[in-house]
Formats: sequence, structure tokens, C-alpha cells
Amino acid sequence: MPRDPSRNPQALAMGRFKFIHAADIHLDSPLRGLERYDGAPVEAMRGATRRAFENLVDLALSEAVDFVLLAGDLYDGDWKDYNTGLFFTHQMGRLREADIQVLMVAGNHDAASQMTKLLRLPDNVHHFSTRQPETRILDALGLAVHGQGFATRAVSEDLTRRYPQALPGLFNIGLLHTSLDGRPGHESYAPCSLEGLRSRGYDYWALGHVHQHEIVAEDPWVVFPGNIQGRHVRETGAKGCVLVRVENGRVADMDHPSLDVARWAVCRVDLTDAATLEDVYDRAEPVLRAAVATAAGRLLAVRLRLTGSCALHARLRAAPEQTINDCRALANTIGADALWVEKVLIETRGAVSESALNRDDALGGLLRAIRDLELDSQRLSSLAGEVADLSLKLPAALRVGEDDFDPTRPDALQDCLEDVKSLLLDRLLGRDEEAGRAA
Repeated sequence: MPRDPSRNPQALAMGRFKFIHAADIHLDSPLRGLERYDGAPVEAMRGATRRAFENLVDLALSEAVDFVLLAGDLYDGDWKDYNTGLFFTHQMGRLREADIQVLMVAGNHDAASQMTKLLRLPDNVHHFSTRQPETRILDALGLAVHGQGFATRAVSEDLTRRYPQALPGLFNIGLLHTSLDGRPGHESYAPCSLEGLRSRGYDYWALGHVHQHEIVAEDPWVVFPGNIQGRHVRETGAKGCVLVRVENGRVADMDHPSLDVARWAVCRVDLTDAATLEDVYDRAEPVLRAAVATAAGRLLAVRLRLTGSCALHARLRAAPEQTINDCRALANTIGADALWVEKVLIETRGAVSESALNRDDALGGLLRAIRDLELDSQRLSSLAGEVADLSLKLPAALRVGEDDFDPTRPDALQDCLEDVKSLLLDRLLGRDEEAGRAA
């Protein structure tokens, strides 16, 4: 349903239009990591993807965009019932009333949905073929959009090889769900190269699949908008879409407005030299208040990481529930409706006294050797190779999700080293017994 050119002759003559590029909506995704405890905003978090999508539609209407691009993973696999699809068609109806086109491709999660194939879409929505690339021309805008969706959940071929060359005299957009040349934390689906994208001669590549906003290139524009709502603690920071304005057949302006209604953050509280539990809360409070200030009025889900070497380490480890619940109580005093402590990780280490380190015997030498043990990049790479086979034997539940563990990652190896150092120091200094007495 392209617009009648006579309704907007200036756009036709000037190549002027405005559009939204969004991806990875994951409607009704079952947000993970929602631990239940009194005061936990579980229902508010579970409804976040819908409210973020409503914000997307509101933005399209308020900005009077000409069309909306959805670059895959509108859904999150098969639906429990038709309510997810009905919600989507209702939102598309709002755009239809404003004569706003929607062009979309299926991503890997959409391909897993059986109900999606039966859903009747409003006539302002065009769902690109999953069999081969196709082109949608909007004459009134001087625009050609080329796209192909996922026919199956796992697509390992480079779909762009079959995309057509740019149509002369038009602004050409490629719509694609892809991992490009690979991004951390994302499966390698429909891989392709920047050189391959450029070879098509398009003006803009609207990509999806990667949940972090990224402008990959500007000549031509190759853009991941990121997802519109963070779903777990690995998806921190502002989430939204890309709003693009085209003038005279060229991208004149681009913005990344936030659409999320809840935000995730990881806050590190340094407890180095902390001696009492009051020290913990005195140091955590300003960190939490600063994090809330960055959320711009949204509900903030925070994971607290208590780190550093301190004499309090044994006590924290002996009674973690007290510390966790006191941190959550602290969050309630800062703002019960604004802040939610999703998890508290006690990652402190026992402090080694100077007198112990300065001992002129074998124990002192061993303590100093453990304290100073470090892994440089070369040793980390070598160790990662040695444990690669181990990673393949780990249960799937440990290798996926927001708390996945990959022993080949340098940061994971470094964390393991710190844990081992702490354990050795505790054993050598007899702090296990101290922790037992504190309990």
C-alpha cells in the first residue's frame, strides 16, 4: 500500500522522508532472572516488552514517520496463545490509521513460531518472503526496500549474496537479520561481511539480531538499532530504535531515542578495607543513587557486585542472606518504585595483613606469591585453549542465559583466578574456621 505520490509531491521531488528502524522486539519474552521476593516488581518487568513496543508506535505517530522497518525477532518463539499476535495487529492498526507502512523480515525467533504463519496482518504491513529476497518499491518516496526473512530458526548461509543490486534513482535499503561477521553473545546466523553489504550499492542497511546499538559503518550506513527493551542483566543501558531522516536522497540525520520502560544495570561496590556491615551500606547507597539518576525515571533493575579485599570478607561469606536482604531494604529506602536489586554477588576477598605478608618464612613467601599471581594476555589465551574441550562438556544450562559461563573467555578465567587466590589465602590463614565461628 504505497502512498499516492500526489499526496506528497515534495517528498517525491526532493527524496525526503523519515523512518524508524527497530529490531529484536521479542514481544512477551519471558524475562529471565526475575527472582521472587516481597516487593520484587515481577509483573511490571514481564509486561515491559509490550509497553516498549507501544512506545515505538507512539514515537512513529508523534514523529509522523513515513514507514517503520522491523529487522527480525518481533516475537520470542512460539506464543502461548493468540494474545501476542492480537496485540501486534492492534498496534499495526494504529499505524494504519495514520497511513504508516511497516516492512518486516522474520528472524530466527520468528521462524520458530508456528502461530505466526497463521496470523492475518493488516494491509499496511508487508512481511518479506523467506524463500528468496524480494523488493518493495514505494514510488511516492523514491524508495526501494530489499529483504528476506528466516525460513528456519538456524540460517547459516549468507543471504545477501542473492540480494539484488541497488535500483538506480531510488534510495535503497537492505533489511536483514544477521550476525554480520560475528558479535559476542550472539549466534552466528546469516553471517555476511561489510564488503558484501557494500557490494549491493544500497544507501542503508537496516540490520537486526544484535541487541546492542551499533553504527557499523556510514558509507553506506550499516546499523544495528539494538533491542527496544533489555530482558536480563546482560542487556544493560538504554534501549530503543533508530530514527532516520533522509533529505535529497541522503541520510541527513539519525537519532537513537530510548523506548525501554525498565532498565538493567550492574553496579560495582568497592569494599576494600571495609570493616563493618555499615561500611557496606554506606558505600552501596551513593552507587545505587547514581544508577537511579541515569535511568531517567524508569524502573531500574540492578545487580550489585560487592568487590575488594577486606576484613569483612569472612563475615559476608558466612551470612550472605543478611547482606542480600539488607541491600534490598536499602534499595527500598532509595525508591521502592524506582529501584529493584535483582541480585547481590559477594565477590570480596579476604585481606592479607602486612604482618603476614612480611613474614620471613615459607608461609610469607607463599602468601606473597599467591597475592602477586597474574595472568597476562598470552597466558590467558593459552589457558583458554586448554579448557576449550571442557567448555563443550558443560551442561547446556550453564552455557546459555544471562548468567552463562564460558571458561574460554578471558574475563571468566581472570575471575576464576581471583576465586582460587582467595580460597588459597583463606585456607592458609585459617579463615575458614573464622567464618564458621561468625556463622
